[in-house]
Amino acid sequence: MKDCTQRIIAPSILAADWSQVANEAQRAKDAGGDWLHLDVMDGHFVDNISFGPTYVEAVRRTTDQYLDVHLMITRPDHFFPRFIKAGADNITVHVESDHDVASTLSGIRKAGCHCGLALSPDTPFEHMLPYLDQIDLLLVMTVRPGYGGQAFMDKETMPKVEQALAQREQLGLSYHIEVDGGIDIKTVQTAARHGANVMVAGTSLFSAPDMPAAVTAMRD
Repeated sequence: MKDCTQRIIAPSILAADWSQVANEAQRAKDAGGDWLHLDVMDGHFVDNISFGPTYVEAVRRTTDQYLDVHLMITRPDHFFPRFIKAGADNITVHVESDHDVASTLSGIRKAGCHCGLALSPDTPFEHMLPYLDQIDLLLVMTVRPGYGGQAFMDKETMPKVEQALAQREQLGLSYHIEVDGGIDIKTVQTAARHGANVMVAGTSLFSAPDMPAAVTAMRD
């Protein structure tokens, strides 16, 4: 995992052409994407269904990219071992999900995988405080989880990014600060200015006329 001060661009496979997943993963890599972000949704924690560990395994077979797997599911403690087996490099779980957060994070780490913790726009940042020294990545959802193409919620979420940065510096920690939802060439500047360094972008990258130029613009 890269240094937490480096800008990381993570194209979200949710916005790719799934019928061409190998080509899409390669296209994201060739465009300069650092990670691939995979959103797993179970129809319970969020009102949408995406894919499971079998699809993550299929993506893993097509690429050596760092796979950043985001579990928007009710019982991440039950399912995370399957995603580790499928080839995830990082697994991010939600603080709001039905599980013992500390135990889940510990289990992910003991299995040799990086671990992240996410919070939704309506969740107070204080819910994250007990776990900051247990994570490699803190994900601030910049839209309400469940669907792509939503508008970036700056007023609700940028204060949380600022708090994540302040706590990281105050406690001497090194977790990445990731944002996901409504990220494009304009909002990426806002997120970076407040302290985020990992930028998850779906539609704005995979639907861009020139994906390499879009990645470069987000990085710069």
